Amino acid sequence: MRLLLVEDDVMLASGIKLGLTGAGHAVDWVGSGERAEEVLRTESFDAAIIDIGLPHMDGLELTRRLRRPDMASSNMPVLILTARDALQDRVQGLDLGADDYMVKPFELPELLARLRALLRRSQAATSAVLSFGPIELDTANRQASAVKDGQRIPIDLGPREWTVMEYLLMHAPKPASKEKLLQALTGWDKEITPNAVEVYVSRLRGKIEAHGVALRSIRGFGYRLELQDAPAP
Repeated sequence: MRLLLVEDDVMLASGIKLGLTGAGHAVDWVGSGERAEEVLRTESFDAAIIDIGLPHMDGLELTRRLRRPDMASSNMPVLILTARDALQDRVQGLDLGADDYMVKPFELPELLARLRALLRRSQAATSAVLSFGPIELDTANRQASAVKDGQRIPIDLGPREWTVMEYLLMHAPKPASKEKLLQALTGWDKEITPNAVEVYVSRLRGKIEAHGVALRSIRGFGYRLELQDAPAP
């Protein structure tokens, strides 16, 4: 997932970002609501984590603005972080368009689980397991496998191979653009070239085609998962 973290506490933001990137996510961080609104006018994210107690424009106002129909982020999952445990604050956040909230302090595993749940909801999925044909990705336990004749065969994926596979599975059978895959692989503070996407796609092909799933290139756009015995579209 590519995540936007909106948090003005530098130490807390650094800790959250470290934990999320360690779990395989690309995370971009901004310290104000104004900057977040600016970024979300031009860039897309899979979800946003927004602190209520931001200076100037607080997280509630930012969430309200992000839900405007003219914003590209109008359907993006939003998780609010708050030190306020009052019922009214939680109700207000949800009414303004937040999908979930967490009260500080919190544990990283719960944050990760809530983000997975938000992503499943946004993709109309009901399980932590993403699948296409025989390929399965258990996002909760970070395990990839192929199921054949009742047997589960593990597939060893590196961190970035996992990210590419997860994104492709979330959007299958629709194609995924090369640009979106690139964004899913990295944040602002890391350099990665478009050619790197081709490298990870090539590695994935070698690991999944033996299990009957092809990773097709779409000229000038990106890639799509297809069953090898399926007729060409």
